[in-house]
Amino acid sequence: MLRQALTRLEQADALDGAGDRLRTAVTATVRPRRLRDLLHGSPIGHPLHPVLVQLPVGAFMSAAVLDALPSRAFARASTTLVATGLAGAVPAMAAGLVDWSEMTRDRQRVGLVHAAVNTLAVGLYAGSLIARLTGHTTRGKALAYAGLSVAGAGSFLGGHLSYAQGGGISHAAPEVARVPDEWTVAGSLSSLPDGKPAARRVGDVAVLLFRQGERVSALIDRCSHEGGPLSEGTVSDGCVECPWHGSTFRLDDGAVVHGPAGNDQPVLPVRVRAGLVEVRRP
Repeated sequence: MLRQALTRLEQADALDGAGDRLRTAVTATVRPRRLRDLLHGSPIGHPLHPVLVQLPVGAFMSAAVLDALPSRAFARASTTLVATGLAGAVPAMAAGLVDWSEMTRDRQRVGLVHAAVNTLAVGLYAGSLIARLTGHTTRGKALAYAGLSVAGAGSFLGGHLSYAQGGGISHAAPEVARVPDEWTVAGSLSSLPDGKPAARRVGDVAVLLFRQGERVSALIDRCSHEGGPLSEGTVSDGCVECPWHGSTFRLDDGAVVHGPAGNDQPVLPVRVRAGLVEVRRP
C-alpha cells in the first residue's frame, strides 16, 4: 500500500499548479547564478543539500536523546540543540528548493510534499523552542518529539526522491561501469573535428570526444544532471554546455562549472596510438 501511495503521489498532477507557483517564486528569489551554483553544490562536485541536512538532523536527534533523560541538567543543552537545528534548517531548505526547481514533474510532486512535511516539522520545532524559552519545558519536549516524527516522514520521502526516482544523482555515473576495462578504439584522430565536440560510441556507451590538435579529451556524453547529449552542446573557454538545461563542465577534468548539475561529469582515460583514439574505464 505504501508503494502504491508513492506511485499515486508521483502521478498526482493536481499538485502541479502549486508546484509551478513555488518554482516561479524560487527562480525569482534566487537569481544570481553564482548563488544558484553554490546551492546546487557545483563548487564541491556533488549536491549540497544532503550535506547541509546533517546539521539539523543531528541537532534534533541529539536533542531528542537529551530530552529522554530524567536529569534537568540537560534542558539548556537540549534547547541550544533545537535552536541550532532550526538555524541549520534554513540553508538546507534553500539548497533543497533550488535543486527541486530544476527537477522533472514526477520528482517535483514528491519533492513538494517532502518540502511541505519538513516545513511542518520545522514549525513544530520552532514552537518547541518558544515553549522552552518561556518555561514550558514539557510542552517543548512534546512538540520536539512531534517534529522529529514528522521529519522522519519527510526523510522517507526524500529517500524515495533520491534513490527511487533518481533526483540529484549523477545520470552519467552508471555509464562508466559499462565502458570496457581495456583500451578500446573510439575512432580515428583524423575523423574528429578540431575544436568541436564529437560523439562516438565505445561499446554501447556514448562518449564525447574533444580534439585540440593532437590532444583529445573524453567524457561520458550523457549529462550528469538529466542525461542530455553533451556532444550537441557548445564549447567555450575549455568548457562544454549541455543543450538541455545549461549545465557546464570543464573538458579536461569534467568539473562542473555551472549548474543546475551538482555532480561532476565523468572523464575517461584517453590515448592516441597509430592515429586511433582509444579510451577505457578509469
